Amino acid sequence: MAENEATHKLRPTEPRWTHMALHVNDIEASIEWYEKYTHLRVLARNQDDDGKGVWLGDGTESHRPFILVLAQFFEGHDPFAPAVHAVLAPFAHIGIEVPDKETVDEYAARADTDGYLALGPLQMPDPVGYVCFIRDPDGNLVEFSWDQGVYEKALEVWGKDKESS
Repeated sequence: MAENEATHKLRPTEPRWTHMALHVNDIEASIEWYEKYTHLRVLARNQDDDGKGVWLGDGTESHRPFILVLAQFFEGHDPFAPAVHAVLAPFAHIGIEVPDKETVDEYAARADTDGYLALGPLQMPDPVGYVCFIRDPDGNLVEFSWDQGVYEKALEVWGKDKESS
């Protein structure tokens, strides 16, 4: 096999929204947290001289993947040092829309029991919907919402036929 064939990667044919990345202090604790509190699962793990990384995603969205990248840098190997890594808070957050109000309540109850509940659950004015906010081990906020309509609006405006492209 020619070298270019062996190293060929599947590439998008147009710009794609693919990921967001967060710095974490303990990658294993963060993986455990995201797998407990969200529907995201490990897609890939990486490690090099600077640190460890993991890609988390939704296996049902392989046609349009959006990945949460978590990175833990080894002591003395942070390429961004001395900058402080910001967290998503107090408003900045990862948003996950769930199929019903009870699911928001379930996430909030579990997070409250474990000490991660930051806000809610509560009904917010349109278009926000019914939400709760929970903190990951590094303080980043994850919002769980019902009746927010982000998914519905995207399908309405851009068309259901584009969902699989």
